[in-house]
Amino acid sequence: MTHPIEAKLTELGLSLPDAPAPAANYVPFVRVGNLVHVSGQISNGPDGLITGKLGADLDVEQGAAAAQTCALSLLAQAKAATGGDLSKIKRLVKLVGFVNSTPDFTDQPKVINGASDLMVELMGDAGRHARSAVSAGSLPFGVAVEIEAIFEVV
Repeated sequence: MTHPIEAKLTELGLSLPDAPAPAANYVPFVRVGNLVHVSGQISNGPDGLITGKLGADLDVEQGAAAAQTCALSLLAQAKAATGGDLSKIKRLVKLVGFVNSTPDFTDQPKVINGASDLMVELMGDAGRHARSAVSAGSLPFGVAVEIEAIFEVV
């Protein structure tokens, strides 16, 4: 039987990537009790890294699309943390989003909405979460967005 998240992904024409490997000396997730803390996932689409600075190279819509790719990677990591079983993901607790942006760019929340909106669309009420959306002067590899998450699992 197809899990509702997978069914919704198919309906939207999306799929979860393979859980990305860490780019440095850290682990992709840590499980503590019933919480899974997922390390920051960077904007990476089918054509490779999504790079650029919001307010200079990318607009809000492009930034939100980059944030969506982060959300997919976050879910992929949560799936890996539960042994490949999406039904063990009870809810999304929190997102922390970093937006590579110019000093005068103030729409970080609109960019991170790309991830937040997708999580709610995929998970329903279980996708509603606490959140921070902050500016960064630069991000690893010049990516546009990086997002970390905390999931509650069973």
